[in-house]
Amino acid sequence: MTGDRRENSLPPRRIQSLRTWNNHLSARCEVYRPERLRELEAIVGCPQLRDVICRGLGRSYSDCHLNEAGGVILQERLDRMLSFDFSSGILECEGGVALGDIIDCFLPRGFFPPVTPGTRFVTIGGAIANDVHGKNHHRDGSLGAHILSLSLLTAGGETLQCSPTKNPDLFWATVGGLGLTGVITSARVRLQHVSTGYMKVDIDRAPNLDAALEQFSETDERYQYSMAWIDALAGGGSLGRSVLIRGNHAEIEDLPAAQRRAPLAVRRRRRPSLPFYLPSFALNAASVRAFNQSYYVSHPDRTGSIVPYDSFFYPLDAIGNWYRLYGRRGFVQFQAVFPPEVSRRALIELLQEVSRSRRASFLAVLKVMGPAGKGLLSFPMAGHTLALDMANTGRDLAVFMCRLNELALAHGGRVYLAKDAFLTAEAAASMYPRLQRFRKIKMRIDPQGRFASSMARRIGLVESREA
Repeated sequence: MTGDRRENSLPPRRIQSLRTWNNHLSARCEVYRPERLRELEAIVGCPQLRDVICRGLGRSYSDCHLNEAGGVILQERLDRMLSFDFSSGILECEGGVALGDIIDCFLPRGFFPPVTPGTRFVTIGGAIANDVHGKNHHRDGSLGAHILSLSLLTAGGETLQCSPTKNPDLFWATVGGLGLTGVITSARVRLQHVSTGYMKVDIDRAPNLDAALEQFSETDERYQYSMAWIDALAGGGSLGRSVLIRGNHAEIEDLPAAQRRAPLAVRRRRRPSLPFYLPSFALNAASVRAFNQSYYVSHPDRTGSIVPYDSFFYPLDAIGNWYRLYGRRGFVQFQAVFPPEVSRRALIELLQEVSRSRRASFLAVLKVMGPAGKGLLSFPMAGHTLALDMANTGRDLAVFMCRLNELALAHGGRVYLAKDAFLTAEAAASMYPRLQRFRKIKMRIDPQGRFASSMARRIGLVESREA
């Protein structure tokens, strides 16, 4: 690369095909991996780079971290812990710090993230940009509610301090803003205090969806964390049969005597990796139906089980490259949330669609959501959310996913942008009523559209390059 001094200060780039974690979407991008803040600033400010987006550990299922024929900044080397206050639990760290590293460092000291998604392999910057939620949304909200402040490198080369009280409009556009307002170079988050590295868990089976919703309603106030595995292929009177898995952080007195000696010293299990792609026919309606039956039968009701935190929060992380279960064509994940007044009817229609289609989904998860946060593009809102995975079968799957998107829209629901690959600009604008407000803030802070992604162009968050 030749040119002015600013361009010459760029770290090496490479042209690379990047993929989503679920192996469904890919894009050919100019990839940069800065190791210092000044290198990051040079990349953002380079006039020869048309547009750019940040990518953390690449665990999103959507194209929000891809940028076809544009720049992608890998933030994984900008991963320093900057400060920690033991009295308040406030951690300041760079945007490339992984959630798993925070746990490894601070759980032995009695602290745990306030919110975690279903994997530990996400960066704090990526988690903020997607305003991730977890099993405790009904009680604690999404991650944005626990971010005290962040530093944002804007397209103009300025680093702005943002918080709920300082540049609040930009703060709430950045929380859940898919990296389109700038680069989150650092953030301050309040960790929660825990006494052990274990969870105290109750398991209850529900024979159908109505029973599951009733149990959620009657007992969720007892649990900080709550979710249900749901059999998406069951039909008739068993439609929506579920295994409810709910728990709280265990106290020292809850542990067996042997574990009380070192309650925070949870030994990480070895992580085997799936070495090859399974044949595409391995996951089909028959095999997944058998798996679902086995899972339901093997999880009888029980109370007060003590399990390590990682098996409760991150069961899929136990297998490296687990996406290979779906074959080389990968899979897609659909997640929608529905308002409480219509969620039962919407969930029934959604499950009936999936059951009739005989599309295999063994990672179906139902959760209760609390009130919506302030992030302009944040996904959660009060009601119920259902996440489903389906093997990629080509065009017929795309048609089916569009039908599910239409169903969500018809019931006043919304689709999670971090997992979407099929929404149109019109549907996104209807599902996210604050989208136009986001675009105005985006235009103000980034008038030339320096921060963009394949998803942002697809759903109309930024203009197309042709425009």
